[in-house]
Amino acid sequence: MQTELSKKLGIEHAIFGFTPFPAVAAAISRAGGFGVLGAVRYTAPDDLARDLDWMQEHVDGAPYGLDVVMPAKKVEGPNHQKLTEADVEAMIPEGHRQFVRDTLAKHGVPELAEGETSGWRITGWMEQVARSQLDVAFDYPIKLLANALGSPPADVVRRAHDHDVLVAALAGSARHARKHADAGIDIVVAQGYEAGGHTGEIASMVLTPEAVDAVSPLPVLAAGGIGSGEQIAAALALGAQGVWLGSLWLTTTEADLHSRALTAKLLAAGSGDTVRSRALTGKPARQLRTEWTDAWDDPSGPGTLPMPLQGLLVAEAVSRIQKYEVDPLLGTPVGQIVGRMTSERPVQAVFDDLTRSFERAVDRINRIAGRSGQS
Repeated sequence: MQTELSKKLGIEHAIFGFTPFPAVAAAISRAGGFGVLGAVRYTAPDDLARDLDWMQEHVDGAPYGLDVVMPAKKVEGPNHQKLTEADVEAMIPEGHRQFVRDTLAKHGVPELAEGETSGWRITGWMEQVARSQLDVAFDYPIKLLANALGSPPADVVRRAHDHDVLVAALAGSARHARKHADAGIDIVVAQGYEAGGHTGEIASMVLTPEAVDAVSPLPVLAAGGIGSGEQIAAALALGAQGVWLGSLWLTTTEADLHSRALTAKLLAAGSGDTVRSRALTGKPARQLRTEWTDAWDDPSGPGTLPMPLQGLLVAEAVSRIQKYEVDPLLGTPVGQIVGRMTSERPVQAVFDDLTRSFERAVDRINRIAGRSGQS
């Protein structure tokens, strides 16, 4: 499963795996893919440094990367003043806070223990936090820096290139892909509507070739709804130089969801059990549909706030829902590929399945084309 890009990065398979779990990212790299660690949950630079130290010791010399979140649009004060987290939190209307309290009370969600703080803070959506993450990351031999919300600022791109780090950015349309190319991005991740997390409205089968044509000769990775070797073969046939997989790793044995109930919900979910909702971050993100997403999407409610206000508003609530495993409200970002995630398997077993089914797909196409035995 070799492409020009995989050869450039020195990986065996053109499979890029995004994950918030260091153990999963390291296992992806060891299996011959390219593990990309999501940094958004690291609010303290020392915590990121600790996990990057661990990655260094467990990738067996294989390359890996980091994914940050630097929104193209940010909340600012008067005269473009930079705001602290406390400044941003003060902008949250009391009516929205009351809606959160009422929703949690309706489902009997217990309070956190006295003195216990939220374990789920997405201040990583704020640019200054992402920049502090980069101050740590560039001390490590990462080979790729990805931004989940558009092109990083120009100075960040330059800084990455000065460290010989390739820069990738996710795109939900050909127009976005061209903007990335104009910004000096090295790799475009064409993320279709089916994907988990923040995603646009164009399906992968349409988006991938459009993005390839829009930015050629820059390499494009296909993302969204991909979880089999046949789909990888299709992505490469559409012109992609690899695939970007995220949701598929959530039910691997190396993943650390801290919730058997959530894992069970993922294993039981079908491809129609997700929804694009602004409930988690303020931007449309595909996730399991729950009574929590339904409450926020109900027209009778107050509506969601823009990023990063929504994420700060719901951070403690999400921590409480996860800690106490309140099933009707319990969810996570995940793509439509969740319907194929029916068992817990090690990362290596997932890779074995991907490569075997890729070979079957290539053999099938060769037979159709009258080239049997030339896979």
